Amino acid sequence: MRDTEPLLRSSDFPRLRRDRLTALQVNLGYLCNLSCTHCHVNAGPKRTELMDKTTIDLVLEFIDRQGIRSLDLTGGAPEMNPHFQYLVAEARKRGCEVIDRCNLTVLLEPGYEGMADFLAQQQVRIVASLPCYEEDNVNQQRGKGVYQASIEALQRLNALGYGRDSELVLDLVYNPGGPFLPPPQEQLQKDYKQQLAQRYDIIFHELLTITNMPISRFGSVLLAHDQFDDYLTLLKNNYSADNMSSVMCRSLLSVDWQGHVYDCDFNQMLHWPMQLTEVDQLIASDSRRIHLRDLMERDLEGMPIVVGEHCYGCTAGQGSSCGGALSA
Repeated sequence: MRDTEPLLRSSDFPRLRRDRLTALQVNLGYLCNLSCTHCHVNAGPKRTELMDKTTIDLVLEFIDRQGIRSLDLTGGAPEMNPHFQYLVAEARKRGCEVIDRCNLTVLLEPGYEGMADFLAQQQVRIVASLPCYEEDNVNQQRGKGVYQASIEALQRLNALGYGRDSELVLDLVYNPGGPFLPPPQEQLQKDYKQQLAQRYDIIFHELLTITNMPISRFGSVLLAHDQFDDYLTLLKNNYSADNMSSVMCRSLLSVDWQGHVYDCDFNQMLHWPMQLTEVDQLIASDSRRIHLRDLMERDLEGMPIVVGEHCYGCTAGQGSSCGGALSA
């Protein structure tokens, strides 16, 4: 797999600084039951990296000390971490909102049959990947049979009250199937709701559109098809300064499976550690990575954010974040 990281370092993207920290996004490991073409994590069934319980307890300590209100769990398939349920239950005891970035199909895997019930009992917000309401498009992007398994999982979640109950939030995520920007989120959401209701009697709360980043597996595909430069040009040509005030890196901290911290999940995959001092596009080496334990009492507001060419993906068009589009 070809690496796009060196192509993203030199950038004229505007400088950013942090606001008050409110959310912690934790990657529980790269193990996943799927290997999707758009995956910027390069997750899959053969990955072995998983956060251990000592680091998970450190995450909980950080939540306590920093007063974190939202815990966003990702992977891989975060549910496949053996300590997933422990972390969720402990975070919910603290009154913390917990978000599970679920690929849906994991809920049907052997050994995970009770996972949907657990998520409902803990009132975990599910943000589920469903890159299209058409079967062929989903299977092409995520693998044969994934669409029907996703529909079955959604129906199971609906039966538990997800999508119907205000306390059981079910959001879906759209990722483009190629090197193009997501369509307007509001209209696409209407299409999703109509199609899924008519075909399968499935309901959900919101659709979140997320732009594909030119890194890891998707970036490698772009390079292989000689589309990398054109895609970056597309992102830059659609840059909107209006999105700068609400990009997710200003209020979120990203934590990898070993407990090292980054400004966002994308920087994590590029191995670009968070910086605590002003830098001019200086990317620290792995030996200088900052660990969660070093930030227990640290006020991060005003700290610089490490940026690169991929940051245009979060500010292009309607903008993109883990919460979907940034503007109407």
